[in-house]
Amino acid sequence: MDKNLKKFMATETRSRAQILDRYFVEVQTPDGELFKIMSDIAKYDSDEYKAYVLHLIEFIFDRNFSDDKEQMVNRISRDFLLNAVPSMGMDSGNRQAERVRIGKRIKELREGKKMEARDLALLTGIDAANLSRIEQGKYSTGVDILSRICVILDAHLDLIPNDQTGK
Repeated sequence: MDKNLKKFMATETRSRAQILDRYFVEVQTPDGELFKIMSDIAKYDSDEYKAYVLHLIEFIFDRNFSDDKEQMVNRISRDFLLNAVPSMGMDSGNRQAERVRIGKRIKELREGKKMEARDLALLTGIDAANLSRIEQGKYSTGVDILSRICVILDAHLDLIPNDQTGK
């Protein structure tokens, strides 16, 4: 194995990629979100090549990791092309529906109070562009930011059953 390739393969990554089946690779990002990539790397006979591509995918995910998931996915897709990663596309992550649901609810509460987005952003100390991304479900946000939004909107941050589980 080439010296530079050995050095690259020894590079630590926080994302983890694995082949799911003949057509899909799954990547877990540092924040635990799962992304599926349509890729046929499982068809290759060389285990060395598969390990290299999986490590390259992990490296690309780490390099482009962001709370702005839309921007992250776009940058990863671009890097896949630039680095010849065998990919036919990827999903928007297993938390996308939840981001959209939460963002929609925040927007409903804000509009219910007849509040402009820029005012909510100012009162919470959140960048207006980021608040817009949160409301559109494009930005992954933590409990601290959600709590600040809830305080201003006079709402509660609560754990509720997931409709999909039937609980």
